Amino acid sequence: MRRRTALWYFMGILLSCQNISKNFGARPLFEGLSFGLFEGERTGLIGPNGAGKSTLLKILAGLETPDSGALTPRRGLRLGYLAQQDRFEVAPGGWTVRDEIVKALGGLGFEDYETDLRAAAGLGAAGFADPAQQVSVLSGGWRKRLAILAQSAREPDLLLLDEPTNHLDLEGVLWLERFILEFKFPFLVVTHDRRFLERVTNRVIELNKRYPAGHFSSAGNYSRFLEDREAFFDAQASREESVRNIVRGEIAWLRKGPRARATKQKARIDRAGELIGGLSELEYHNAQGRAADMDFTAGDRQANRLIHAAGAEKSLGGRKLFGPLDLTLGPGEKLGLLGGNGSGKTTLLKMLAGQLAPDSGTVKRADGLRVVTFDQHRARLDLDTTLKRALCGNGEHVVYKGSNIHVRGWASRFLFRQEQLEMPLRLLSGGEQARVLIAGFMLEPADVLLLDEPTNDLDLQSLEVLESSMREFPGALVLVTHDRYLLERVSRRLLALDGRGNARFFADLSQWERWMEEAAGAAAPAPAPAADRGISAKEGREHKAVIRRLESEMQAAESQAARARQALEDPAIATDAQELAGRQKKLDAALARVETLFARWSALHDTSPGG
Repeated sequence: MRRRTALWYFMGILLSCQNISKNFGARPLFEGLSFGLFEGERTGLIGPNGAGKSTLLKILAGLETPDSGALTPRRGLRLGYLAQQDRFEVAPGGWTVRDEIVKALGGLGFEDYETDLRAAAGLGAAGFADPAQQVSVLSGGWRKRLAILAQSAREPDLLLLDEPTNHLDLEGVLWLERFILEFKFPFLVVTHDRRFLERVTNRVIELNKRYPAGHFSSAGNYSRFLEDREAFFDAQASREESVRNIVRGEIAWLRKGPRARATKQKARIDRAGELIGGLSELEYHNAQGRAADMDFTAGDRQANRLIHAAGAEKSLGGRKLFGPLDLTLGPGEKLGLLGGNGSGKTTLLKMLAGQLAPDSGTVKRADGLRVVTFDQHRARLDLDTTLKRALCGNGEHVVYKGSNIHVRGWASRFLFRQEQLEMPLRLLSGGEQARVLIAGFMLEPADVLLLDEPTNDLDLQSLEVLESSMREFPGALVLVTHDRYLLERVSRRLLALDGRGNARFFADLSQWERWMEEAAGAAAPAPAPAADRGISAKEGREHKAVIRRLESEMQAAESQAARARQALEDPAIATDAQELAGRQKKLDAALARVETLFARWSALHDTSPGG
């Protein structure tokens, strides 16, 4: 690889949005958005449900038009677009996975043999063992893999992906992380998977009305985004307090009466009005950033053993799911369940809840044990009832921890607007329906919480609130979720089921992932010996992973340097010496980071196996 120090200078913009707005009926989804997407960027797009992320992606893809504003793609830009739901054709004679990839590669000017080679390589990389497999028999997860492969095989200039982790189990998401890191083209991905964002992105954009510009952008991965966002909110809060102090002085002056004001210019009166209006806008945006505070109602049980399973076994259709299994849940236990679809996670939850009996062995529960279960299928919701009735029945108040709370206040805790109270639940989004269920079972005193995919359809703001509540719950908690970020932060230990009768405990998610890699390596053909390179195969994989991460960080640093230079060259600040100096300092820092990362990358690259 040649020297990349000055690569930032050649990085161009792919797509530019200028003041674009879009309404959904009478409600604005977003207004006045202006941002650009650049070469080398791996961008994550996040935001609350209803913010318009999917609509924005369709606008960027040219499938919808904004109500106002302009979208400017680079000349000849080739776009790829992955929708949330795949739309595979059904041919009369059947449609194979190879047919789908060959069709995706059509029109790109490849010779037949090139198409065959690309299709075979892509299907192999995506884990499809049989190219003749019918698309119609694929599970949701494998259909998603095929849809991702069909778009990426075309190698567009920019790929737009809308919730690509949907329908993928944990193993599928791990595959996607490895697969997407090999892309040689930039992408913009909408996802709620925070660990996925952490591993594959070098820029994060949050679409949210809490920001004055309608969005917030941060160069780097998800953890860097959280740091930058916190700094932004701190600055906003400081600015709000500063403006509030000025407004207090102006209001005091205005209250002195016409006689005192006659000695002052009318401009000051106008300025006071502008300050008051500006303060209101600051207060509004800052209030949007404050998440509701949720907390589960815990029982008062102090027994060490709430649930104890000894030698418990369970089979389904003649196939053993797990067992013999020994498991004890006590107060404060936070257990995460891992396993692919059909491995028995939901079955085990039902056994712990007393809804199913083990085929052999015993499951004992403490007397009077209060178990609350979150149903991933939303079966407990009557979609014809109104939000108000779903939250508090026929009354006007709920009783929470011994206090009466009006339904409006209770609804606001779960991020609902007042005008939604009379809406039927069927008009709410999936995430909003999930919040209704959370609100309901938070009122039930519980010794044990069993949560089966509680994060389905939840946006990041709701996920942060749910995570905090789960971590503070003093009873026992068992969590099944595809959200690895939540699983890692909440669980104190993990239990993995393989669906073939085996169950194994792990201390954390990283330990489980290493075990999965080793198991996959043991099942795969032996690699070429690495002894002549002086390192093991595992060390070689880790070495390459570090290089890939450094390359991703370099791309982010180069993007940041390009934006810093663009800001420095802004004609609007050409005569402002102080601003010029500040922007030059930022550019120098960005270039220094590029140099540092390049030096680290170069040193590692020179010691890579095989040269």
